Amino acid sequence: MAVTLVNPSGLPEIDVYRQVSVATGSKIVHVAGQVAWDPDGHTIGEGDLAAQVEQCYLNVATALAGVGASFADVVKLTVHVVDWTPEQMPVLLDGIARAAAKLGVTPAAPASLLGVAALDVPEHLVEVEATAVLD
Repeated sequence: MAVTLVNPSGLPEIDVYRQVSVATGSKIVHVAGQVAWDPDGHTIGEGDLAAQVEQCYLNVATALAGVGASFADVVKLTVHVVDWTPEQMPVLLDGIARAAAKLGVTPAAPASLLGVAALDVPEHLVEVEATAVLD
């Protein structure tokens, strides 16, 4: 495996991600921000943050699989949420857990969570982008 996830001593341990990833592969995969679209471009879960987070993570997995990668190869995730407030964290985590259960993975790469004013269309509440490394 090309990626090792680490929580270095002296930094807090976060349940849903690790603080550092170390990659040793030779190919870098950049996945464009994935929104809650189905394969036909229809929004899944309009108005439902958890459903949209789930679909975003499923779409990231599909994009990774398309180039022979998986969440095990991800070195960094960035999550953009419209009108983010800390009270939304349980809903966000529920969406991630639902996707993880469907995929049979634990997406634990280092992650950044950013609140944004808007995304590409008003129906989209979240966007997830990923960087992966392959041998």
